[in-house]
Amino acid sequence: MGLFSIIASAFAGGTILLFGMLGGIFTERSGVMNLAIEGYMLLGATISYKIAAATGNPWIGLLAGIAAAALLGVLHALICVTLKADQVVSGLAINFVGTGVSMVLGANLSNLIGQVNLLPTVAFPALQKIPTIGEPLYIITKQNIMVYIGLALIPIANWYLFKTRPGMHLRAIGENPEAADAMGVNVNGLRYLYTIIGAALAGIGGVSISTAIYPGWFSELTTNGKGWICVGLVIFAQWNPIRGALGAYFFGLLSRVIIDIKLPRMLLGMNNPFFFVPNLTYFLEMAPYIFTLVVMVIGANQARRKRIGAPAALGQPYSRGQRGK
Repeated sequence: MGLFSIIASAFAGGTILLFGMLGGIFTERSGVMNLAIEGYMLLGATISYKIAAATGNPWIGLLAGIAAAALLGVLHALICVTLKADQVVSGLAINFVGTGVSMVLGANLSNLIGQVNLLPTVAFPALQKIPTIGEPLYIITKQNIMVYIGLALIPIANWYLFKTRPGMHLRAIGENPEAADAMGVNVNGLRYLYTIIGAALAGIGGVSISTAIYPGWFSELTTNGKGWICVGLVIFAQWNPIRGALGAYFFGLLSRVIIDIKLPRMLLGMNNPFFFVPNLTYFLEMAPYIFTLVVMVIGANQARRKRIGAPAALGQPYSRGQRGK
């Protein structure tokens, strides 16, 4: 059943990246660059864990984590949309703010590991009664509820973006805000909205770490750079939720494979079949971050961004008075 456990772990680990990636897509489809995902995720993870510990209710923790990340999103929107500041600088600054606040509020939270109520795992024991395939199905489907929420969000996000009028407005303000404004769409108001929604989704990714999939709080290692991987996934996915989901679950699979390679090496030493390729695990651990650097370099060039399908007005503040210039 090892293969099915790996598949189950891929879904679990990929769910964290999925939420952050979707948050990045919604924000950047509106024309606001979102480099703040790491800060949103870490703050969401910290606040949700702290509130779940204080109240004994992980659902209240979930709501608190979402609210905290959304509030940080308001700050990012204020800087980028209202003040029209550099969106790259703002994203980096928001990361610093999220990390700093998390370090202050998270003091002593690591002492509570194992003592905090977590979001529930959903199991389907009836599946085990199915001949032959029942046990594998049970292993794969015995997941935290956040995994199922993430799976449900993929088709919903894709439908919303490409099949609804609000989704059309979202894409319009990221592609041609002047034309959208001429049609009566409130460009800056929607940019505020989707920046906050993107922050909230990334915050859910953080909540999924601390109170669901990898429970606990471990300082900045709680997110351990996952927000930056989400930034890379947004570009890799060409701002498409389905492609982004496939990438997220692939990295979830990769993280499990790394564990399955490292553990035998640690326990068996020279008897491990991977003993003669000692750098393999290190390369695999670096792979997600190398990937992130590569796609961010690609996305840094305006011409290349257009070729891979980036919103045409991504990173460009909009003022009605400058329309048509």
